[in-house]
Amino acid sequence: MTTDEYLRMPETMLPQELVWGVVRDAPAPAPEHQWVVGRLFMALTEHVLQHHAGRVWLSPIDVVLDRESHLVVQPDAIVVSEARAGIVTDRVWGPPDLVIEILSPRPRIGKLDERIAWFARYGVCECWLVHQDVQEIEVLEFAAASVARRRIFLPEENVRSTVLPGFPASPAAIFGHH
Repeated sequence: MTTDEYLRMPETMLPQELVWGVVRDAPAPAPEHQWVVGRLFMALTEHVLQHHAGRVWLSPIDVVLDRESHLVVQPDAIVVSEARAGIVTDRVWGPPDLVIEILSPRPRIGKLDERIAWFARYGVCECWLVHQDVQEIEVLEFAAASVARRRIFLPEENVRSTVLPGFPASPAAIFGHH
């Protein structure tokens, strides 16, 4: 399937991606996954609005990494900086500044290493991997199409980000209690 054919498909709330011309889909995420996505969205949105740093979007949102090679992904959340806001129109046409993946016990669409390689190759600046089982956040910084730096933030440590300097939340605050 081409990127244009994929983008003309009916809207769906189920996770769905186009990988080298093949549509991949998955069942809806578990409630705990969505709880963490929501908490992270609130913390990120408060920070980016306060600092006029861009906007945060939640999945499902199509991120077209490579139109010609038919690669469209749907990360759990993304941040696009104010300076690059023009890539967001009817879809996100290019790499977000920050991509966030909430790692679930159940497998998601595709392999994590494959996704990380795409993010690096296509120019994402940073990727956060949220480890639900241990309540840690791993921050991957990309440069020259590879992982330049990898840091793990423990539950009580504030996450440090080059894309969102001064982000004031720790994994424990993001996971919250319910």
